[in-house]
Amino acid sequence: MINQSLVFPMKLFILIGLLTQLPFIASYGTLWLRLPFRSPFHLSDGPLYDSSAYAQCKAHPEIPLYKGGLLNGFPKLTKLSIGNARNAAAGDYTPAFVLRNLTNGYKYCFSTWVKIYGATSALIRASLSAENSQSLCVGSVLAQSGCWSFLKGGFVLNSPSKLSILYFQNSDDRELDISLASASLQPFSDEQWRANQDYIINKERKRAVTIHVSDTKGNMIQGAQISVQQVSKDFPFGSAIAKTILGNSPYQAWFVKRFNAAVFENELKWYATEPEQGRVNYTIADQMLEFVRANQITARGHNIFWEDPVYTPAWVRNLTGEQLKSAVNSRINSLMNKYSGEFVHWDVSNEMLHFDFYEQRLGPNATLEFFMTAHKSDPLATLFMNDFNVVETCADVNSTVDTYISRLRELQRGGATMDGIGLEGHFTVPNPPRIRADLDKLATLGLPIWLTEIDISNKIDRQTQAAYLEQVLREGFSHFAVDGIMLWTALHPYGCYQMCLTDNDLNNLPTGDVVDKLLGEWQTSEAHGETDQHGSYSFLGFLGEYSVNVRYTDDRTTNATFSLCKGDETRHFSIHL
Repeated sequence: MINQSLVFPMKLFILIGLLTQLPFIASYGTLWLRLPFRSPFHLSDGPLYDSSAYAQCKAHPEIPLYKGGLLNGFPKLTKLSIGNARNAAAGDYTPAFVLRNLTNGYKYCFSTWVKIYGATSALIRASLSAENSQSLCVGSVLAQSGCWSFLKGGFVLNSPSKLSILYFQNSDDRELDISLASASLQPFSDEQWRANQDYIINKERKRAVTIHVSDTKGNMIQGAQISVQQVSKDFPFGSAIAKTILGNSPYQAWFVKRFNAAVFENELKWYATEPEQGRVNYTIADQMLEFVRANQITARGHNIFWEDPVYTPAWVRNLTGEQLKSAVNSRINSLMNKYSGEFVHWDVSNEMLHFDFYEQRLGPNATLEFFMTAHKSDPLATLFMNDFNVVETCADVNSTVDTYISRLRELQRGGATMDGIGLEGHFTVPNPPRIRADLDKLATLGLPIWLTEIDISNKIDRQTQAAYLEQVLREGFSHFAVDGIMLWTALHPYGCYQMCLTDNDLNNLPTGDVVDKLLGEWQTSEAHGETDQHGSYSFLGFLGEYSVNVRYTDDRTTNATFSLCKGDETRHFSIHL
């Protein structure tokens, strides 16, 4: 193993000058590849996105995705030495691909297999350094010794780059050796990316329907007029609400018109229901639940515990030992017994990847006990891990995709009923290829994935905020493993946490326009037609509930309803006139 301090430091501008002249540069075990110019694909339909991902270490790497894409035909990388991430800031770069003539706007999907030597495990991060932009984390993997781990990510450039460096580093201070294999880099134009999204939406969110019309004797009727309308949606799309919705009829009507799911912003959190020890009050939460019930809205339970001590009741922070154990048992039994069967989900121990208030005080099995007790209290509720910076960035070492997967598996091995993957999604600048890669990897667990708290930072202008929101929502809705999306846009007189959809008079902001546009796009518009010579009428519809009107003559008409649930086969529905 080579000590990183022995590697000759090369500043980026020096490196660029050298790499324009030499095909390969090797220095003290560090290998650089200079890639020749290749134009991005310009096929009308383009390549099909490959959602393959692997969360388990393997004895041998799989073949590269897209046959390597832009990296096809280049030598297999051998074992190299890498150091810690801080060296990059000083201009010392470790194993890397040097990429020429990357196009702005293209989505570049990257993947490689990683094997480490000299450590039991290590978080290996892939970063991109391009002209006129800051270094960007494009993917990471928690690599294990003795086997190959799969790193999948990607990036988008805001401006073209004649020369970019994709390099790999250990996230901590340890020196180790690394092998890379089956690397791949595949570009997608905006049109190709959207085409792939539409392909998944048509496959996963829609289903073909054929309506058969006949008389009571079974004779098929040709020329019957068919009118079909979707009356409800199967996919849960909603937002946070706060007590400000109570008694506010215009806000309630605005919400119900758009959303079929809701989550209480703060009103179920421990500091809201029991601000003083022994004074439990669910009045506000009960009133909000009445609104939810009255409008047949699906509700998530958020949250039982919050590991961040800042949002733990002050009186709880002063407890220790048996007093704290008694308090948490009282909290979970009170909350779960009162609302058993009311909430489809519970975020059990919020943001446990970043904070560990209860485990520090009650021992390493505290979170496990929370999950087991919650399941016993409400066995029909889906129990979620919920955390931030899992899909927002790969630069947060506390909440990488592999860290999330590792913690979830740890709880499952302990006996916890772990049913759902909650991804908060508080974005500044989203990275669609890496978001999709992260979702691919999480999907290998076979659990429902929800984007639970989607918003975009208010530090950017409203038009850009809206554009970024549309990117995130399209990524979520077009991923086969995502089962629901929740916005974090509860309206207050002062505004919203980060992002509002409307002003205080319920006039749409640009973000609200985006939501309304997508809601319309993701719903079957009213379909009209007539039956063919076989008495049939077919269409492709979004999953949900439908009403259908059939008219043959003025005196021969009927109405019916049917459900369109997920399935690969055409849904056949027969109507007699």
